[in-house]
Amino acid sequence: MSKILIGIHGLGNKPSKRILRRWWYKAIREGLLGIGKVLPFPKFEIIYWADVLNEKPLDHKCKDRNDPYYLQEKYTPAPKSFRAKSHTIRKTVLEMLEKQMDKLFLNSDFSVNLSFVSDLLIHKYFRELEIYYTEDCVDKNNKSRPAKDIIREKMESLLSKHKDDDIFFIGHSMGSIIAYDVLTYRMPKIKIDTFVTMGSPLGLPVIKSKIAVEQKIKPNKNQKLISPPGIKKNWFNFSDLEDKVAMNYNLSDDYYENSHGVKPIDKIVYNNYQIENEHNPHKSYGYLRTPEFAAALYDFLTKDKSQFMIYLLNAFNYLFKNLFRAINSVKNLISGN
Repeated sequence: MSKILIGIHGLGNKPSKRILRRWWYKAIREGLLGIGKVLPFPKFEIIYWADVLNEKPLDHKCKDRNDPYYLQEKYTPAPKSFRAKSHTIRKTVLEMLEKQMDKLFLNSDFSVNLSFVSDLLIHKYFRELEIYYTEDCVDKNNKSRPAKDIIREKMESLLSKHKDDDIFFIGHSMGSIIAYDVLTYRMPKIKIDTFVTMGSPLGLPVIKSKIAVEQKIKPNKNQKLISPPGIKKNWFNFSDLEDKVAMNYNLSDDYYENSHGVKPIDKIVYNNYQIENEHNPHKSYGYLRTPEFAAALYDFLTKDKSQFMIYLLNAFNYLFKNLFRAINSVKNLISGN
């Protein structure tokens, strides 16, 4: 059994699969280096579904900002000037807002109150989500079929190839919804060691309602859904409190534990993605390089290694880190900084 990282991207059109995979890889490596860890990188696959909803990918080389395929938010290394803000008050407000939103929009049977409001919000801000739930798209055989079936099959196909591997699965944004759907009622027997959701809207009342309808879940007084049955060790949910998509960031009170005792473990992180002085707390690259994500990945990569091997890896990391600092010091001296 070999280890593998599998990721699924979120909302919006993307650069090509090759470029997106390379940028996710860079962000993940950047996060590991940030916590002083240098490890052999495992197999890494990305589930790319932007091509289901878009004729062609965004062009990372395009310089015309008026071109519909111009790519604004490219991968960039973490800015050295970024400073995380304290969000104590915001955290309290979001927790209060979550409870009020559930009371306002979600009935005890998981049906939605004021559905016209939630439908309007999805149409305006989550167009891909609306297509996923309600519209048809053309598949690779030029047949018109429900978009959600075409997208889910992409994930199912890749997971089937790696069903005997040790899987660390990453779902960003809307990708976490697709991942939840497939892992819960399309491939409930697939084994996932660690499931990571980041910038996830899985706590929004309208999403919980749609999940409940599709799973035909009976109402319960706690209004909780089920964690995917195949997750064996961890479900980590990473959220930046400034991320509007993940405003209902606390998933631990929305999902029951599965038969392995796994349910969401919510972790507040600081997404430091910034480009041209614009901060986007929802961007995948920023989430993938957070220390919290890097630590979870490091635990996965070393969980079955002997203590002696971990000692050697840590010793190597220590030497590499100090060598890296020495090289930077020499460079600074030469440049006169």
